[in-house]
Amino acid sequence: MPDFGALPLTFWIVAAGLFGLAVGSFLNVVIYRLPVMMERQWQADAHATLHPDAQTQAAERFDLIAPRSRCPSCGHQILWWENIPVLSYLFLRGRCSSCHTTISPRYPLVELITALLTAAVVVRWGASGDSLAYIVLLWALITLALIDFDTTLLPDSITLPLLWLGLLWHAWLHPEQLSSAVWGAAVGYLALWTVYQGFKLLTGKEGMGFGDFKLLAALGAWFGVAALLPIILLSSICGAVIGIALQLLKLTERGRPIPFGPFLAAAGILLLLIGPNTLVALLLPASGA
Repeated sequence: MPDFGALPLTFWIVAAGLFGLAVGSFLNVVIYRLPVMMERQWQADAHATLHPDAQTQAAERFDLIAPRSRCPSCGHQILWWENIPVLSYLFLRGRCSSCHTTISPRYPLVELITALLTAAVVVRWGASGDSLAYIVLLWALITLALIDFDTTLLPDSITLPLLWLGLLWHAWLHPEQLSSAVWGAAVGYLALWTVYQGFKLLTGKEGMGFGDFKLLAALGAWFGVAALLPIILLSSICGAVIGIALQLLKLTERGRPIPFGPFLAAAGILLLLIGPNTLVALLLPASGA
C-alpha cells in the first residue's frame, strides 16, 4: 500500500487545485439548481395545502443530478467534452456550440476561484485532516455566497449541516476547542438575531434574513467564539464599502437590499487562508501589546 504521507506537499497542492476545478464545475450546478429546487418545493407544498384533494401530475425530475445540463437558449444538451472545467469554455470561445449564444464567464471564474482557493487551503494547512475539513467549508461558503448574491437566499440544506459539521469536527479532531465552538454557534446566532429584532423594533422593517443568523452560527462553530467579532467587523466593513461603491457606480438601484451572506462568507474564507487566531490578533490586538 503506498505511503501517501511520503508524497511532497507540492503534489497535494496541485492535486487539490485540479480537484477544485472539477468541484467548481459542480458548484455551478448547485448555485443555479438549488434555488430552483427550493422554489419548486415551496410551490408544491403551497398547492398541497390549498388543494389537498387535487391530483398532481408527476413533474419532470429536477435535482442536482438530472436532467443533464442544457443551453438555456436553444436547449442543446451539453456533451462531455463541452463540460470540461475552463478548457471547454476556452475551446468554445465562450459560446454555445449549437446556437452560439454567449456563455456567462462566471462559470469558468467559479471553477478557477474554487481551484485556486482549494490549493491555497492546502498551502496554509498542509496535507492534514484540518485541510480536508476546511476545504469542505470553503466549497460550502463559495456556494452560499453566490446563491445569496443571486437570490438573497441562504439554504438551510447547506447552513445547518455546515454548523453541525463544525461542531463534529471539533469533537473529533480538536475536543479541547469544542466548548468555544459550541459558544461560537450559540452567540453567533443570537448576535445577529438581536440586531434583527432591534432593527425591526426601531424601523418596522426586516434588516436581514434568518439565513444570516445560521451562517454566522456555522462560522462560530468552525472558528470559535473569539472569531465572531472580527468576522462581523470585517464583513460589515466590506459590505458598507462595496454597497456604497455599487450605488456610486450605479450598478445597483438605490434602496435595493444587498445581501449580507456573501460578506460573511468572504470573512470566513479569509479566516481559512490566514487562520482565525491571526485575524483575531489583527483586528482585536491585546491591550498593551
